[in-house]
Amino acid sequence: MNHTAVFAGSFSPFTKGHEDIIRKALPLFDRIFIAIGHNHNKKDAFSVEERMNWIKALYPNNPKIEVLAYEGLTVDLCGKLGAAYLIRGVRNNLDFQAEQELYLINKKLSPAVDTILIPSSPEWATVSSSLVRELWQLGADYSPFVSFKLPERAS
Repeated sequence: MNHTAVFAGSFSPFTKGHEDIIRKALPLFDRIFIAIGHNHNKKDAFSVEERMNWIKALYPNNPKIEVLAYEGLTVDLCGKLGAAYLIRGVRNNLDFQAEQELYLINKKLSPAVDTILIPSSPEWATVSSSLVRELWQLGADYSPFVSFKLPERAS
């Protein structure tokens, strides 16, 4: 049985909410690929390399986790990696609705890949990467929401 999963996102930045989802997923899978989606048409606040380094630093000695960057469809990445599952975090009913729609599309594109929805713990249900980026850009304290220091902001 294939117990390999992909946890994909922009992770700009990887929050404690993302860490919560990984913590819950680790006992369920033999291997988890944390996959940073890259879109050349989108200007990210943090480079792919920065994001990869931050995530790798969180799981330095965990043989179950591999961090990588990718382009294209996530279900295609699953096929290349031999992953039968996509891990998706859900914070609220809006997330659930969006993830359900994505699930249905992904299932049509790649019937062999299933999606596992993992609910966020209550303390992380309001945390998003965009919230953290906004705090960072405004010079506010973002430290309760990430496990690493973000780079200095450009003035």
